[in-house]
Amino acid sequence: MAVEEPAFKTVLQDGAFEIRHYPALVAAEVAVTGEQKEAASKGFRVLAGYIFGGNRRKQSIDMTVPQELTSETIAMTAPVTQTQTGGEWVVRFTMPSGYSLDTLPEPNDLRVRLRATAAARFAVIRFSGLARPDDVGAKTAELSAWMQRRHLRQAGPASLAQYNPPWTLWFMRRNEVMIPIEP
Repeated sequence: MAVEEPAFKTVLQDGAFEIRHYPALVAAEVAVTGEQKEAASKGFRVLAGYIFGGNRRKQSIDMTVPQELTSETIAMTAPVTQTQTGGEWVVRFTMPSGYSLDTLPEPNDLRVRLRATAAARFAVIRFSGLARPDDVGAKTAELSAWMQRRHLRQAGPASLAQYNPPWTLWFMRRNEVMIPIEP
């Protein structure tokens, strides 16, 4: 499936680990509660409502096939990320690079926030599978240990990035744990 991914520059690659620099991006996000899988499902449904026309322009945002920006359809990018902060999960869809906060349609659902993210560096580890909480915890610990060995300082909470639709076979799924690091 041809889905736009945010551009980034690989600063360092060390086996399964990378340091990446991402430019400023635009995202739609929602804060939800619950266990990881439940929160992901709730957040996904709310954001899907927005991208499937639940906005002031009734503009559809296609998740799987990029469309021309002039067609009144917006192609969503991958990954979909989840970040736990306190008792909430923030589920985020990154918007296509051709959009700004001024050009995206306003959400009808007040829970959906459109926001710009600043340019940032992330330590990243990629893995396949279903991204169960135990797997994510183990990969987060593995990435944190690698960061310690490299004397990298964490600048925020870890996020789970998932790139594939739910019908993708488990062994073909691409997941990443991403931890923001100080410049």
